[in-house]
Amino acid sequence: MSFIEDDESLVEAALNGSVYAWDKLVRRYEKKIYNYGLRMTGNTSDAMDLIQEVFIGVYRNLHRFRGDAKFSSWLFRIAHNKVIDIGRRNAILKGRSFSLDDPNHIESQLPFADKSVEPDLHLSKDEQNQRVQALLKQLSMEQRLVVELKIFQSLTFEEIAEMQEISVNTAKTRFYAALRKLRVVMESSHVLS
Repeated sequence: MSFIEDDESLVEAALNGSVYAWDKLVRRYEKKIYNYGLRMTGNTSDAMDLIQEVFIGVYRNLHRFRGDAKFSSWLFRIAHNKVIDIGRRNAILKGRSFSLDDPNHIESQLPFADKSVEPDLHLSKDEQNQRVQALLKQLSMEQRLVVELKIFQSLTFEEIAEMQEISVNTAKTRFYAALRKLRVVMESSHVLS
């Protein structure tokens, strides 16, 4: 059996029924999706739900992947939509409304805004991961997402803009505003410690 390595070949092979190719795609991205979910929701249970929901959705819709963008971009677009779904579901369970149209209330309506919901720190590999999660909680949902996609997923501003259905300039503005906010937060925490 020849080794298939690039995503597009794996997708094509998975569409043709290759269990090996599907398994390789899942293994390639499951940790990234989990870490993305943990950083976006701040909750290990929600991050595990995200993995399951994303890969079920990808499996059911793999035939819809057109190859216009990278597979990873398509995958994280699905993950982003599922994070929003999880936020809505959690808000409903807590008896709150959830609206993406009101940017002033997005952060307060998502599960990671609740300071009593802390990620399972036993799964964090080191103290630095905990600090990153705490810092990311200081950002709005829009800023957190752009930082996640740019830094942790290494997407270009063009890919982020396409995924988010925003302009490239908006993606850049959110990213640099997030970096400024993180710098202020980090500087103030050094003063306090």
